[in-house]
Amino acid sequence: MDLDLRQVRYAVALADELHFGRAASRLAIAQQTLSAQIRTLEKRLGVPLFTRDRRHVALTPAGEVFVRRGRRLLNDAERLVDEVAHTPAPLRIDVVTEGLPSTLLIHHLRTRTPDLPFEVVQSHGLAAAVPRLLSGDLDLAFGRPHGLGRPLGPALATMPVGLEPIGVVIPADHALAALDEVPLAVLAEHPLLVHTADESAEWRDWADRAVEAFGLTVATRVRGHGRTSALAAVQALRQPAFGLTAVHLPEGLTTRPLTDPVPLYPWHAVWNTATTHPAVNRTLELIHAYARTHHWHRPPAADWWLPRPDRDALRATD
Repeated sequence: MDLDLRQVRYAVALADELHFGRAASRLAIAQQTLSAQIRTLEKRLGVPLFTRDRRHVALTPAGEVFVRRGRRLLNDAERLVDEVAHTPAPLRIDVVTEGLPSTLLIHHLRTRTPDLPFEVVQSHGLAAAVPRLLSGDLDLAFGRPHGLGRPLGPALATMPVGLEPIGVVIPADHALAALDEVPLAVLAEHPLLVHTADESAEWRDWADRAVEAFGLTVATRVRGHGRTSALAAVQALRQPAFGLTAVHLPEGLTTRPLTDPVPLYPWHAVWNTATTHPAVNRTLELIHAYARTHHWHRPPAADWWLPRPDRDALRATD
């Protein structure tokens, strides 16, 4: 049978998002169109690629094979067109999710390299981005390379980019909002909301290590995608949660820095040395220079904390 590359692209997008609405939005098509095209593809193949109900979408074993090989097929097709048309391939960058420091880099990179097209995606975590880096479907991703549940592998290289202070997100009328800063010993008196996604095992690992290190209590664990979902959970459950402090928040929420010590979240650029896009090295140089200029790599003057694997990696680069 002849494969329709458009349907292959639809299946890959749905596998990335595991949500028909998000995948349809990413593809700029109607959700009903995506659902119909996936059903048509499954009918032509004679096997289901996805299981779905009202709450969950998951890949079947056949779907895992199809998506893995489909990524390679799409990548090869794109490279073929680029070679024939002599047009530069887009640099495919995963910024994790909206509102993170990695998203600030995209405007800078576009300004400094106006002739290079970019394709920006959000995998909601490095754990989800790693398979796409290994397959060549992504050229560059960001995240914490520890706590993934498995080694990155020899093909993937990393470059430290920043140490992000983590604060606490709370309802504006929460008791902690009366403080200018929240010592971790005080936070221990208030049970936490921990918001994680399956795609972001490294964030879950960081949060669990912080909870253990400072004797914190977890009241609720919520699984979801992105900052919007996390903030909605804080609003609904009215429990404090780890989060960035220098971000725009919806009405009714506020943030406070955490202290004694300041918990830091390390993030790195990650790329595949075996399938390197021609512009990756130049892009890494620009990212490194931008991060140094804005002091993203510099820990605070006050006492600070990193999980042991990250602290050991930081010492190794000093």
